[in-house]
Amino acid sequence: MTKPSDERLKRFLETLRRPTAHGPGRGVKRLARFVRSGASLATSAFFSVGRGAETILTERDLHKIEGLVERLGELKGLPMKIGQIVSYLELELPAETRRLLSLLQTQAPATPFERVVEVIREDLGATSEKLLAGLDREPISIASIGQVHRGRLPDGTEVAVKVRHPDIEAAIRSDFSAANVGIGVAGAIPGMGATVRDMVGELEARLLEECDYRLEAERQQLFWSIYRDHPVIVVPQVQAAWCGPRVLTTTWQSGQGFEAFRCQASQQQRDAAGAALFDFYIGTLYRDGLFHADPHPGNYCFCDDGRVVVFDFGCVRVFEPDMARSFVALAKAVRADDRPQVVAALRGLGAEPSTNDAAYAHLRRLLRSFFKPMLTAGPHAIDGRIVIDMGQIARDKMAIARLRLPGRLMFLFRIRFGLYAVLSRLGAVCDWSALEQRLTREPIAS
Repeated sequence: MTKPSDERLKRFLETLRRPTAHGPGRGVKRLARFVRSGASLATSAFFSVGRGAETILTERDLHKIEGLVERLGELKGLPMKIGQIVSYLELELPAETRRLLSLLQTQAPATPFERVVEVIREDLGATSEKLLAGLDREPISIASIGQVHRGRLPDGTEVAVKVRHPDIEAAIRSDFSAANVGIGVAGAIPGMGATVRDMVGELEARLLEECDYRLEAERQQLFWSIYRDHPVIVVPQVQAAWCGPRVLTTTWQSGQGFEAFRCQASQQQRDAAGAALFDFYIGTLYRDGLFHADPHPGNYCFCDDGRVVVFDFGCVRVFEPDMARSFVALAKAVRADDRPQVVAALRGLGAEPSTNDAAYAHLRRLLRSFFKPMLTAGPHAIDGRIVIDMGQIARDKMAIARLRLPGRLMFLFRIRFGLYAVLSRLGAVCDWSALEQRLTREPIAS
């Protein structure tokens, strides 16, 4: 049996980051690679659930997972995002499977620097040379939509310059064109067709929004204005003069990555960071109708002084004040276990809850699972472990489908399967119930 050394991981990372000129692809060839990678991910990840973190993988296992990570990184877009999500969900994966998949949080085959230069010149015109003069050739982070280079502005300001991968928008549209086949199949199931179409449409719209760096700049600056005086959360400030449709420049922020922080930080430091992240995700949803819908660990770094930096504002959902009030009302109703108030709050969110007692009992279980950390008083760690029960998953999907939730609420499930997983891996201990109740009492932005 073989356990990969840090030296092996370093060599693989060098291979993974190697620039590729052919891009993410599109059409039938991309679809075929996507399907093969999805099947491999299911085999490598979900079918290995339960083997335990201490499982030592064979050389063959390691080679297969490395190949999978490389393929997902080459495809970028939706396939790479799926790999990122699997890497941090609290599934009982072998530690080396998680370790290799976790590379996708910040690393993938790079866009060649020459192409990066082309994009910057096309977007910024005459000012591009001043930005390029201080730009490092090697990216420090390579994500599913773009990659980040460290740079320096003419006035000496250190910046992070995110540049969109060429052809990524076409690749995403190609993926969702193929997804229409699945929507047609779902349409044969009573009550499912419109729901699936709505959900897939929402996912496509949000991923395409992530390709619009001007929109991301606006949203990042909005979060910066909310958290500019926060004692723990840091949002890097946008350098608007150096941004374009495919170029996003922000102030440079450095710190420890998630895994290094969680392994080295004291319990007090992890508790403080967890409370701050909870405030960031739940607080902005309740107070401001804003939801940062991409809570994966690659989007944070942790400063020596205890501050937590949040990156990447491409996947953000903006809700009206009435929707924010309905979120707060639902939280209060679930905590009180008040059926009429739960139904009223869900209707305020645009859902159509059934009046059937059995259907409500199932819905109640789902809601209490969604809000579980906030229903237990007193300090405690969050258990974000996920037990795969395909029958139960199918029943839950049908129950959610019958609710006819608007597609725009789909990303809120990232709280249950994203934020909770992050806080669980962080090992943060807080009184989550008291934190949430405080947030529900704060005034809602109009």
